[in-house]
Amino acid sequence: MRIGLIQSDTRWQEPEANRAHLETLIDRAGPADLYALPETCTTGFLGDAGGRPEGMDGPSVAWIRGLARELGAAVTGSLVIGENGRRYNRMIFATADGSMHTYDKAHLFGYGGEDERYTPGRKRVVFEFNGWRINLQICYDLRFPVWCRNRNDFDLQIHVANWPAPRVDAWKALLKARAIENQAFVVAVNRAGRDGNGIEYPGASGIWDAQGHEQALLGAEEAVAVVEIDREALEETRQQFPFLADADPFSLTDR
Repeated sequence: MRIGLIQSDTRWQEPEANRAHLETLIDRAGPADLYALPETCTTGFLGDAGGRPEGMDGPSVAWIRGLARELGAAVTGSLVIGENGRRYNRMIFATADGSMHTYDKAHLFGYGGEDERYTPGRKRVVFEFNGWRINLQICYDLRFPVWCRNRNDFDLQIHVANWPAPRVDAWKALLKARAIENQAFVVAVNRAGRDGNGIEYPGASGIWDAQGHEQALLGAEEAVAVVEIDREALEETRQQFPFLADADPFSLTDR
């Protein structure tokens, strides 16, 4: 499966401009089966202050779904969504056939005040696309290995983020660890640039295989890449090193 990493420099509080810019970056990347965009890709992190959030019937969700149909590919990224008087950091995964999966960020970044504005998600999300079992995660979720744990039910874990530059070493180390411990491909897309609150972002979007080998790693500037991941290689790794079979048993309920 070909994965398009779309590492954008998100415009602050400019949904329409971001949608147009992301389309330009996708065009630059070229053909892929799945395009991954950063967290809060149309506003920036906490960039919805002072305005009403879009709903699921708003222009950004419609844009992602329309883009998937137009490209004949899946498109995923997170948006600020208002629903029943609450705000969610919601990851949208739209496919060319019109189907859609959503995941609400479970671990809100209290250090940055995200928990004061948004409502946390309660459900872990796993589904199948193109023969791959996929698990969705958003930014701060990465720090919680139990929540990210493979229960022998996913092959690919996708993290979208606005992860700041001072903690870029933790970003790369944790992504590699999640790939190794879960014996799965990990795809991670972070933003680049500086946001409206003056926070710098390091990019460093990438892909890691089930042994923690780096398949791609972008630099600090806005960039795109298309990388092919190999399902047969994943299965070979799991057969050669059947470590998941020895994992400690535990149960994790929805939050």
